[in-house]
Amino acid sequence: MKNKVKLHIVFWLAYLVYDTGLEYAWMRGLYANSSTWHLIWLVLATVIVMLPPKLLLAYFVLNVTIERGIMKSKKAIYLVLQLIPILAASLVSYRLIVHYVVEGKIYYEHPWGDKLWATTTLINSFIGIAFATGWAVAMESFRMFWISREREKGLVKEKLEAELMFLRTQTNPHFLFNTLNNIYALARKKSDETANVVMKLSKLLRFMLYESRKERIPLADELRMIDDYLELQKIRYNERLKIDFFKEIDDPTKQVSPLLLLPFIENAFKHGVSETRFDSYIRIDAKLERGTLQFYIENSKEENGEIEVNDNIGLSNVRRQLELMYTDYNLDIKSQEKKFTVNLTINLNHDTTL
Repeated sequence: MKNKVKLHIVFWLAYLVYDTGLEYAWMRGLYANSSTWHLIWLVLATVIVMLPPKLLLAYFVLNVTIERGIMKSKKAIYLVLQLIPILAASLVSYRLIVHYVVEGKIYYEHPWGDKLWATTTLINSFIGIAFATGWAVAMESFRMFWISREREKGLVKEKLEAELMFLRTQTNPHFLFNTLNNIYALARKKSDETANVVMKLSKLLRFMLYESRKERIPLADELRMIDDYLELQKIRYNERLKIDFFKEIDDPTKQVSPLLLLPFIENAFKHGVSETRFDSYIRIDAKLERGTLQFYIENSKEENGEIEVNDNIGLSNVRRQLELMYTDYNLDIKSQEKKFTVNLTINLNHDTTL
């Protein structure tokens, strides 16, 4: 409300400056022998006393005609019938002010001699009132359009954030389920590493509970979480699995969505290593250069093995997150005879939600 009042004050001050300049240029010839300050005083007095009829019509149109027309959807005929008396009142008061105050008191030295109700003077008066009202309506329409646009942007952002949060809540239980399976397998073997795995899991859960709730986290934190996850998996698979994780990051503070990369790594274990009876490998390359992230994963799989990715919850969710968050990305997933590869390129500078 305060901003609206300030905007209207600024508008009418700007209008007074404009009207003063126009009136000054019009009257300068008649008052060539008068001082500049004397003429400016006369002009200011003129535009000020002529302002009330303009305000009457302008704010009736803004607060009654337009507001009721929009909010209450009244028919045009009713709006016109309401407008006619106010227009007449504005026009009559405007003519009276011009004739008796402006010509009779302010410019008495050079009376114009216009008739009070002459057709020409009525038309000129109507144009003067309508001009101010038109600009006021245009200003208010632009303000309402801007507010509506910002509100729409806010709603779109809220919807986007809600959907992203929903996708993450789906990813977290998926991740937890896979990790608990790992602990279950170790517990059945009565492995001495079970306690260590539980400790690492608690560390990862802490990340999921606190960090994943943030809109963005530094890329370094995301990669550190991946390191912890890989260490957790190494305990389970021992020497049967070889993991190489190469990182080349020029800006570790670059912001990314939490848990954006984890589903690809989970997929490599779930559909690659866990389904392989022999020695297997996972190779991960993460490179960030000038805001462009290149993330590559390659994992071994059984010969002629098939990996279904269409119904995979994790990959489906991350595809949707990429669609929502980035306008410049490329995701290439390939299932070959003996290996499965994921090649993701994201321009992190084109984050739609920042």
